[in-house]
Amino acid sequence: MEMKRVVITGLGAVSPNGGTAEEFWHNSINGKSGIGPMTLCDPTNYTCQIAGEIEDFDPTIAIDPKEARRMARFSQLAVVAGKEALTSSGIDIQKLDSYRVGVILGNGNGGFPTLEANSRILAARGGMKMSPFFFPMILPNMATANLSRFIGAQGYSSTAVTACAASNQAIGEAFNVIRSGMADVMFTGGAEAGISELGLGGFAVMKALTTQNAEPAKASRPFDSTRDGFIPAEGSGIIVMEELEHAIKRGARILAEVKGFGCTSDASHLVQPKEDGSAAARAIEIALEDSGIRKKDVDYINAHGTSTPLNDLVETKAIKRAFGEHAYQIPISSTKSMIGHSLGASGSLEAVVCINSITSNMIHPTINYEYPDPECDLDYVPNVARSAPVNVVLSNAFGFGGQNACVVFSGYE
Repeated sequence: MEMKRVVITGLGAVSPNGGTAEEFWHNSINGKSGIGPMTLCDPTNYTCQIAGEIEDFDPTIAIDPKEARRMARFSQLAVVAGKEALTSSGIDIQKLDSYRVGVILGNGNGGFPTLEANSRILAARGGMKMSPFFFPMILPNMATANLSRFIGAQGYSSTAVTACAASNQAIGEAFNVIRSGMADVMFTGGAEAGISELGLGGFAVMKALTTQNAEPAKASRPFDSTRDGFIPAEGSGIIVMEELEHAIKRGARILAEVKGFGCTSDASHLVQPKEDGSAAARAIEIALEDSGIRKKDVDYINAHGTSTPLNDLVETKAIKRAFGEHAYQIPISSTKSMIGHSLGASGSLEAVVCINSITSNMIHPTINYEYPDPECDLDYVPNVARSAPVNVVLSNAFGFGGQNACVVFSGYE
């Protein structure tokens, strides 16, 4: 069976440094950090007290207030970003077969803050005082369910829950759904809003988070020798994927093409990446093999780049392992340097960046890169954006449990 081509026709985003896809991209190119003091929970008793939060987020710009109150924040973010992506794409779902329009989103934690709040109610007042919307708020699949409901997409529906690789996993699976002929249009990406004492405590006791609280905008330092942990964040990125002939037939604006997807497992450690980077490298290689694109033709890598000592080192090893000496010729940057780590949503926001890099021939910087790590010795586009021809982009995402998901995007020809 001949595989169908898959293009991207719409973008939406809600991020710590931009409330729309356009604002997010503009601020990223300008190296603007969205990290500040944590306000969504009280961090007083924790070693990390900063976060990438979405300031003044108002879900009622896209959702009826009564409906919004019945949805956890991660679902609200997905619906707001999804509606922007729908508008961006110019699709009128009412004119399509809605059973050929689907949604696959990535998510790591579901409604963590709602889970914590209702646990407190359970302990203090008993279970019969909990919210009747507890389950439809907290379940990880509810971002997909709510976005499907709000846009009227009745086709292929799923949720990827592969920790920090979840959004790339969702994008890859949506790609496969379309090219195998099971859908014409897929809304994909991810959403996460887990900033809470429950999440903060869990990561803090693992020593996964930064303790550089004094200057929040400088705390996320991917590949820098002074990096000491990631910054918790929230957000949602949604992209509209479409079968090529379907997009052409309706006269769609085509932004880019999805070319390949690779997925592997470290099968190694509970949370730490496999230290030689072999499984991550293999995910990169599988994605490139799937795309039919030569390694030397990759113009830019959007790194997982979490700002943790081990991840950044292992990712550097994986890139070298996959590309050999050519690794030194490829510009690499980390979006997380500006917005922190939105866990299951991170790949979705990074996909928005990747597509904008292709359409603008611009690469955003890795900010806060001041003290080079001799073991991380590649071109991380330090501190200042770069103008360069960008036709092929690799996006990396690596999650707890050794989940690796890589996606290849290209310009549309």
